[in-house]
Amino acid sequence: MSVTSDDYLRTIQTVVGRVGAGQRAEKSRAAGLLTAAVRNGGVIQAFGCGHSEALAMEIAGRAGGLVPTNRIALRDIVLYGGDPLDALADPAVERRTDIAHRLYELAPVKPDDAFVIASNSGINGAVVEMALLVKERGHALVAITSAAHSAGVGSRHPSGRKLADLADVVLDNGAPYGDAALPLPGGGAVGAVSSITAALLAQQVVTEVVANLLAAGVDPPVYLSDNVPGGKEHNAQIEARYAGRIRRTA
Repeated sequence: MSVTSDDYLRTIQTVVGRVGAGQRAEKSRAAGLLTAAVRNGGVIQAFGCGHSEALAMEIAGRAGGLVPTNRIALRDIVLYGGDPLDALADPAVERRTDIAHRLYELAPVKPDDAFVIASNSGINGAVVEMALLVKERGHALVAITSAAHSAGVGSRHPSGRKLADLADVVLDNGAPYGDAALPLPGGGAVGAVSSITAALLAQQVVTEVVANLLAAGVDPPVYLSDNVPGGKEHNAQIEARYAGRIRRTA
């Protein structure tokens, strides 16, 4: 198989088409859980480690997205918890279960909040422990993960469980084992998939949440770009409803 940008484009178009058109029931269920949280005054808490943090960024605090959203990240232990910067130097930090407890305690989480957790493998300690905490505390949980990769590796959590085992709804990002799509002649592969398809799933679910709110006669609390006239003022007005609940207003 050749390895060119056109090869990658054809491959990713196929995966995007499959992920985008599929899992309709799961997407609807995920949107229903998040809609209920927003209608009850809750916030959507988004979490991911490594490149899966891009999913949290896709959900929380972006133009065209919902205002009642908050991003949880590993660096919060430094930014909000007072840990030294070198606490993040360990490349295996996302495998630690204790990190999840710190992050949950530091986050502005309330009982009506729902969670979206992304992890391509769904096996590392921080992600699985966060999912366990989320369900123990009674929150709805949507997981975005790779079914193929998760099935091909063992859990690194002491319980032996994986992210997909714990979520109320699981969305498969369609990424292959190892994430990259184009095999190389000497082994390995190039052309990652999960960031693109996870972003697609996030935007589809958010769009469904907005559709649900409109159908219920609720004005959706959606961000405008700060870079259009009136956008910043529009956003500040809606953000004020969630003061202290989302870190952009803290």
